Amino acid sequence: MLRDITIGQYIPGTSLVHKLDPRTKIISLVLYMIGLFLANNFRGYLLVTFFTVGIILLSQISFLTIIKGMRPLMIIIILTLGMHLFLTKGDPLWQWGIFKISEQGLRQGIFMVLRLIYLVTITSLLTLTTTPIALTDGIEKVLKLLFIPIAHELAMMMTIALRFIPTLIEETDKIMKAQMARGADFESGGLLSRAKSLIPLLVPLFLSSFRRADDLAMAMEARCYRGGENRTRMKQLVMGSRDYFAFILVGFFVVTTIYTRYW
Repeated sequence: MLRDITIGQYIPGTSLVHKLDPRTKIISLVLYMIGLFLANNFRGYLLVTFFTVGIILLSQISFLTIIKGMRPLMIIIILTLGMHLFLTKGDPLWQWGIFKISEQGLRQGIFMVLRLIYLVTITSLLTLTTTPIALTDGIEKVLKLLFIPIAHELAMMMTIALRFIPTLIEETDKIMKAQMARGADFESGGLLSRAKSLIPLLVPLFLSSFRRADDLAMAMEARCYRGGENRTRMKQLVMGSRDYFAFILVGFFVVTTIYTRYW
């Protein structure tokens, strides 16, 4: 299941989404989230669904990859749906003892689950279609537009964190297999016993993470890395006609979502 996490991974491709400027993708992601949180009815979520499916098709990322990325979130999705089903007051659809499912709870639960799924999907598409270097440059440029003085440092930290997610997942999987080969059991027992069984896993994982961080720092110093001041780039970010068309498309999506919410 750890290998199913798609956030932080990059899949090379030549799709329209791959070719977009990273600044376009980041700003469009923020606008998409605004439109997603504005949706509060069937028409709004239908619009979000069509728009999200369209982006996935344009990115040429397989739906199987997107679905695999949802597997680690199944517990959170089920808990979110259950809490809204049984804790939201409204017109009862089904009742057994103290348990009651209301019409408003069912509606709210479905909407919240869809919102969570779409958030993870669109965030995964950002990293799946953007190289770490391009993502760093894009985040830095966007932060500078917001007049943040340490834009480069923040962008570097965020990108390194995203880039190390697949690495730490792979390292965790290796340590778990090594521990299981020595007789460790991570699946049987109650919640408390499972939590205790993770202690032998966390200690070597932390040590490995610190070792990788130290190696990365030494590699950056050996290459005379000095931060964002007077730093040049081999490839400059340049927006083209496809980027402006993407902004128009996302802007139309947000305006239409607002229309479905209030009218």
